[in-house]
Amino acid sequence: MKTEGAVIVFDGVCALCSRWVRFLLRFDRQGRYRFAAMQGEQGRRLLAAHGLDPDDPLSFLLVDDDVAYTDTDAIMRVVSGLGGVWRLAGVVRWIPQALRDRGYRWLARNRYRWFGRHQTCFLPTPEQRARFLD
Repeated sequence: MKTEGAVIVFDGVCALCSRWVRFLLRFDRQGRYRFAAMQGEQGRRLLAAHGLDPDDPLSFLLVDDDVAYTDTDAIMRVVSGLGGVWRLAGVVRWIPQALRDRGYRWLARNRYRWFGRHQTCFLPTPEQRARFLD
């Protein structure tokens, strides 16, 4: 599935994930990232196209120039891509990937219990709407 620009697939009903999207909308001043909720048609397609189960969304997915990144690699690329001081997030690469991803998976499995769940997907403001695929 061909994408234009960098697309982040997120869990639209996860309170933590929705906060993450709001954080990115605030600090991505270049408008580099676009978003697709896993619960939407485009998000499900992107997950499936990159070998991830749309019904068991434990992975964070970034598709940038048709290359897919997951879990902590995706998170580091996104944060570093904000530029400026955010590039320092790249130092996390010094931690072995298996360890980083294990920690991420633990957080992902517990995200609803620790941070809550919304009844509906995150809804962007009219100004933000163009950055969302669904």
